[in-house]
Amino acid sequence: MTTTTGTAPPPTRPGLGAAVSSLRGNRRFQLLWTSNLLFFGAGWTQTIVLGWMAYTMTHSEFLVGVFTAARLGPMLLGPLSGALADRYSKVKLLIAASLWATVGLSVVALLAGLDRLPFWGLVLGGLIIGLAQSPSQPARAALAVELVGRGNVSNANALNALAINSMQVIGPAVGGSLIALIGAPLTLWLSVLWYAAALLLILPLRKHRSATPRRREPVLAMTLSGFRVLGTNRLAAAVLAVTLAANCTLWPVYQSFMPVFAERVLLLDAAGLGVLMTCAGAGGLLGSLAIAALGDFRRKGALFVLGTCAWAALWVLFSLSSLPWLSFLLMAAIGVLGSCFVVLQSTLLLLATDPLVHGRMLGLQELAIGIMPVSTLGLGALAQVIGLPGTTRIAGGLVILLLSLLMWRVPGILKFSGRTPT
Repeated sequence: MTTTTGTAPPPTRPGLGAAVSSLRGNRRFQLLWTSNLLFFGAGWTQTIVLGWMAYTMTHSEFLVGVFTAARLGPMLLGPLSGALADRYSKVKLLIAASLWATVGLSVVALLAGLDRLPFWGLVLGGLIIGLAQSPSQPARAALAVELVGRGNVSNANALNALAINSMQVIGPAVGGSLIALIGAPLTLWLSVLWYAAALLLILPLRKHRSATPRRREPVLAMTLSGFRVLGTNRLAAAVLAVTLAANCTLWPVYQSFMPVFAERVLLLDAAGLGVLMTCAGAGGLLGSLAIAALGDFRRKGALFVLGTCAWAALWVLFSLSSLPWLSFLLMAAIGVLGSCFVVLQSTLLLLATDPLVHGRMLGLQELAIGIMPVSTLGLGALAQVIGLPGTTRIAGGLVILLLSLLMWRVPGILKFSGRTPT
């Protein structure tokens, strides 16, 4: 894929050097990736700070859930955001999102520092920041493809996952530590600075011109056409079905219920919970790095499906463990194999569809992820009845069952490589 500002690098071969191949010699992707790193770091830091503020204001788990729903709600706008990414300049959309996040969080931090921030203002702030974060994701991923070329999509997605995983470990740790040292309002200003730095790194890309012509249809028509395209592409539909299933079953367990596992099943304190989550983050970093090192490898579909199956099986084993040391090891392995799902869901979706609809496909993926808050309520209700370990075993079994049906109904996914013709 070429652009008016240069030519994308050729596909890379497997090896340790291939792990950073998309970054090597590609200044535009270096700027985007570093901007992503700071943007994700700001997001994870402000998430823990705002969540802590919501709880200290209300001391109500329900109201904390209301705040979380407001913050994550914009993910449901994924199809519209994807259409905007296909219709307008992706760089300009990212500039607008970074500016929006910087200004929005600055207002929240200022009001918090003045002790003039009510709970409803915090909820509104969460919604505003969510509007900057979630809807910009289709533009970020689609722009990466334009900057690195089709042959390096897997590597670029793995590097982006590496950035997310590293910030998922660093951001909350920094935020939690700084709350105790300097207070929540000042800690929010750190996130503001990170958002501002992410904005400055994107600005040099504003002259980028995509080789893929942008459509001039109305945005609503383009949004609806994304669903029609999905209905004619079995492979893309299969990938999104896996995304939807994982976010209805296993991801809510990881995102919401690990403190319950730590306290009630493993008898761990807060420090033990931190170790458990660090093991998952470290495993995710290792898995992302391993996929990045594979280069433009064959049978990406097989690694996606079989790796996700193994990931679900590990969750079942984790739910059976009551030994902390074993659970730590299993959580690290879950992090490694979870990378097969996290990295390759976007990779397959991009390689299986036309560049003209990349934004819309990624927007539909964002919608599938956005179902998580709703599914979390259902899993929580089930866990009240049968317990969290039993709920996790059912969730893992459902993912394995779905993937078995997928391999039967869409066998081509196991052979799909999406490699650049040579």
